[in-house]
Amino acid sequence: MHIHILKEMLHNILLLFVGLLSLEHVSFAEVPSSQIVNITETREYAERMQNFTRTNSERLEKLRNRSIRAARSCKELRDRYDEREDGVYYLTTGNGMLYQTYCDMTTARGGWTLVASVHENSVYGRCTVGDRWSSQQGSNPDLPDGDGNWSNRNTFGTVESATSDDFKNPGYYDITAEDLSVWHIPNNFPLEFWNMEAAAVLRYHTENRFLRLYGGNLFQLFKQYPVRYNVGSCGDRGPAIPIVYDHGDKESTRMLYGPSSRREFEPGFITFRAINNERAAMAICSGVKPTVGYNTEHYCIGGGGYFHPDQCGDFPSFDYDRLGREQGWSASREMAEAAVLLFYR
Repeated sequence: MHIHILKEMLHNILLLFVGLLSLEHVSFAEVPSSQIVNITETREYAERMQNFTRTNSERLEKLRNRSIRAARSCKELRDRYDEREDGVYYLTTGNGMLYQTYCDMTTARGGWTLVASVHENSVYGRCTVGDRWSSQQGSNPDLPDGDGNWSNRNTFGTVESATSDDFKNPGYYDITAEDLSVWHIPNNFPLEFWNMEAAAVLRYHTENRFLRLYGGNLFQLFKQYPVRYNVGSCGDRGPAIPIVYDHGDKESTRMLYGPSSRREFEPGFITFRAINNERAAMAICSGVKPTVGYNTEHYCIGGGGYFHPDQCGDFPSFDYDRLGREQGWSASREMAEAAVLLFYR
């Protein structure tokens, strides 16, 4: 009885072994073509996923390594560690605070550190919540400095949202720099595409090391030239610095502002702390130098705490003749709907 069962088991094992041998020698010619395609696609998909996972892991490892390199600026990262890729890096302040920001490692020899962005949350608003570079407390002569963020150590926002909200990191006051780079990038534009030249409305930088004359950064410059209501008379302004264009030129800069504004400025400069007819102080005139007029609220950004009722805001009066019609005093839609990114080197 037991011998019979054992023979039957051996017979079944032999049949199974023969079957396996037969399967091993089956050619793809004997398999339906639809199954071959499915098998091939599955293998290709698996290989792609494996490569993606490996590449993604390598990328994440590379990004993680950026957090262990101690540097005060993107220029230091370039010079000390030979970093040459645009993107997000970690920096450290003189007090040891770690923070993230964007480094432009390619424009004009690279080494540019993003320290701030000015984003107008509502061009029709008048010093409302979100106008951190002017006043979030309305237009009030009793608060002549507004929020005062041009010359204080407040920080806000994140680097990834710098085109959709105001941004200011510790580098704004911590880094000692020589030059400034400015990018006008359309609102809500994703960080990973900022460095595409076609993405910018306007891009330029200075090359004369002017910040050495004003304390090494905008924090110190605006201590010397306060952005404050009634700090001076119309026409008073700080330095006007010649610029080198990375995207755009003098004529395209001129056309970004309204035809009435074009009669008042000379393109090819960046100007600081310009005061208008109503004694309101604007922080930056981007790409231009006021020359013959004092209606700077139509082509300069930021400001103190009090303006004429139709002017208050981070982009004070870019919409005076209604946004986008490019007539009268209104800035172009491209300019009014772009964040202004400020870099040091």
